[in-house]
Amino acid sequence: MATATVPPHLAAPRTRAAVLPRPRLDLIGMFQRMAAQQGDIATRRIGPVRLFLLSAPELIDDVLIASAHSFKKGRSIQATSLIMGEGLTAKQGAEHRQRRRFLQPAYHKARVEGYAAVMTEAAQRHTTRWHDGQVVDMNAEMMRLTLTIVGRTLFGADVEDEADEVGQALNDAMAAFEMMIVLPSPARVQHLPLRRMRALRAARRRLDATVHRLIRERRETGAQAQDLLTLLLDGEQDGTPLSDAQVRDEAMTALLTGHETTANGLTWTWYLLAQHPEVEQRLVTEVSEVLGDRPPTLQDIGRLTYTRQVFSEALRLYPPVWMMNRYAVRDHSLAGHRIPQGSLLFMSPYLVQHDPRWWPDPERFDPDRWAAGRQADLPRFAYFPFGGGVHRCIGEPFAWTEGVLILASLARSWRLRLLPGVAPVELHPRVTLRPRHGLPVTVERRRG
Repeated sequence: MATATVPPHLAAPRTRAAVLPRPRLDLIGMFQRMAAQQGDIATRRIGPVRLFLLSAPELIDDVLIASAHSFKKGRSIQATSLIMGEGLTAKQGAEHRQRRRFLQPAYHKARVEGYAAVMTEAAQRHTTRWHDGQVVDMNAEMMRLTLTIVGRTLFGADVEDEADEVGQALNDAMAAFEMMIVLPSPARVQHLPLRRMRALRAARRRLDATVHRLIRERRETGAQAQDLLTLLLDGEQDGTPLSDAQVRDEAMTALLTGHETTANGLTWTWYLLAQHPEVEQRLVTEVSEVLGDRPPTLQDIGRLTYTRQVFSEALRLYPPVWMMNRYAVRDHSLAGHRIPQGSLLFMSPYLVQHDPRWWPDPERFDPDRWAAGRQADLPRFAYFPFGGGVHRCIGEPFAWTEGVLILASLARSWRLRLLPGVAPVELHPRVTLRPRHGLPVTVERRRG
């Protein structure tokens, strides 16, 4: 095997001061302390806003389903809308139902099944850039791969060459969101002459360039494909074609959300597999028995049961969407607690999915939790990495198919090893849950 060469940006010391010379807000730690001290309904005031943290499945069920009419999406949507616009994730109420119904055909089971071959081929081609013993940032690699897949499946276009710039723009936007989510008016703050706001405006211009290119090229060629972009350009919602602004917003939303969350879920999966060789070996054995020497196909997914269990458990321990919030539009009674109108409610898959009431030995990575029948009695919202209720992620079937196929495609040929001497992986809870400094690994080609 070739000697690993560590890229400079991965080998540099990673002390807290070297990355950010001022204290960082530990949001997960703050929520964990609130839940430990106050229980399933914890509260605190931040400025004029009353914040509630809900940590029991039945409470989350009430907010997201039973009493959903009393709540709307919170401030985080105002911040992310500055990049994604008024796409599906920003819609509320009747507008959301209408737009979701319009977009659903692009994510229908039969359509996702048609994407499977593209997912596998992209995964196989992606690793042709790797060589035995190479050090890579697996988070960046997964971002590039899932962006390529979204570009080809939903837009019929190659965006791989733009992956680095798109990734940097997304990083800059995330850094801005991190600050804006706690401010009263994100829309106003974006115009301030602050470094992060300048970076946000530049990120929006960069991402717009990619999205507008995809739209322009499709219109110029007039190509017809069974994908999201054709639906956006040619379809009608309630008898009316989407405006150019609506096409842009939905395209941007799909491009960004369609690759960010799955990439992070896969990154954490590789991180866990690298620490648990016995789980990795079981996965590789299953892949070998099911596939032999060929790449996976859609028909193999039902037989790759342990592979799916591994992905399920990774999403339990490290849910990419680690937190979601709702804003109370009216007073509401929740398990005997008064939730005043204007309150901000937080619900964290990360906290609930680490709760020993639902998950014995919750910090243990145990894919066998997901063996057939094991979770039959699990309360709804004890596990909700894709959200729930009317706003449950429309791309969930896409993500499950993509995750299993990528894991099988890469694991059959490559082994990943965490890089010795690099600082431990640190959680970075922004809009999504990322590893703060990426995931540097050595990739080793499997023999025999």
